[in-house]
Amino acid sequence: MGVYEKLGVREVINASGTLTTLGGSIMELETLEAMNDAAKSFVYMEELMEKAGDVIAEITGAERGLVTSGAAAALSLAAAACMTGKDLVKIAKLPDTSGMKNEIIMQRMHRNIYDRCLTSSGAKLVEVGYHDRASVWEIGASINERTAAIAYFVYDPQPGVVLLEEVIRIAKKNNVPVIVDAAAELPPVENLGKFIAMGADLVAFSGGKDIGGPNDSGILCGRKDLVEAARLNAFPSYFGHYPIGRTMKISKEQIVGLVTALRSYVRKDHHARMKRWMKMVECMAIELNTLPHVEAKVIMPEKGPIRPLCIPRTEVRLDEKKLDMTVSEVVSLLRSGNPAIEVWTIHEQHLIQIIPQCLADGQEKIVVKKLKEVLTRPRGSVSPS
Repeated sequence: MGVYEKLGVREVINASGTLTTLGGSIMELETLEAMNDAAKSFVYMEELMEKAGDVIAEITGAERGLVTSGAAAALSLAAAACMTGKDLVKIAKLPDTSGMKNEIIMQRMHRNIYDRCLTSSGAKLVEVGYHDRASVWEIGASINERTAAIAYFVYDPQPGVVLLEEVIRIAKKNNVPVIVDAAAELPPVENLGKFIAMGADLVAFSGGKDIGGPNDSGILCGRKDLVEAARLNAFPSYFGHYPIGRTMKISKEQIVGLVTALRSYVRKDHHARMKRWMKMVECMAIELNTLPHVEAKVIMPEKGPIRPLCIPRTEVRLDEKKLDMTVSEVVSLLRSGNPAIEVWTIHEQHLIQIIPQCLADGQEKIVVKKLKEVLTRPRGSVSPS
């Protein structure tokens, strides 16, 4: 009996990608063994953080690196660093930012549920542009003596948005740091160093997504002075005070796990991973296309300058009227099983997408089998949601 079964918790076959709500990703044996080894000894946490930061810097090409408790914490600490620098008085004041540079500029098109990670440290967001477009001059006109940073949330491609290259150019001209949220921008593996090479000052990545580290781990990398400032705002602090980062504590096991996973990630054959995913989605599309009132095909999400390599997926379009079944009902039935099956959905387009990124070998067959069972149920046997 497995640990989840003992707890009465169902396992999930994850066909929707590296979602935090499903546990992030599956850690490899090498990572788990390293974390288990780390749990057996005490260390000076400051020394461990320093050495882990060296590994991150080496791999990303940044001046400094920091392990954080997720990409969300990386954003909070990045915002704090841009407002306080290494001023211990200011660090002790947060989230009270009175008397500091505390404005972070963001394009309106980039507003999302995660921008609260920036404001949790006391920053104030300044929107520029509209819901469908923004301009370089608007960003420049918003910069003033209270500007602490410009935040850029990577959504690629996104027509109408001012591209990162232009944002960095205007920021450099005005001596304002740029914070890039690249939490889920892997693959491709090259993105680990791409944003730093472009000139971004601070970049946040999730450690628990494609990197395969602990779900609650993250990376902040970038300029030496700013990462060091973030480190002073984090836990443990160098000066015996509990800054805002005390609530973002990260364990020795997480730090070791993240570093181990990151080293493993850059050694992987990412071309072979792509071939494996493509084979999975092609087989699923062929099988599901045999069903009436169902159209299945392999798609590759639109590529852009930031994400030239995307994860293929099987897209399943349902004729809800003829099936007498909605996408919501299908998803509910998939979730109700044991193990549950989680797929990506686009309800307004009557679409289901099956993403192979987190599927173990053979699980794609289980997903198809269950979908066939659900989609061939007698009409009227599914209660409306």
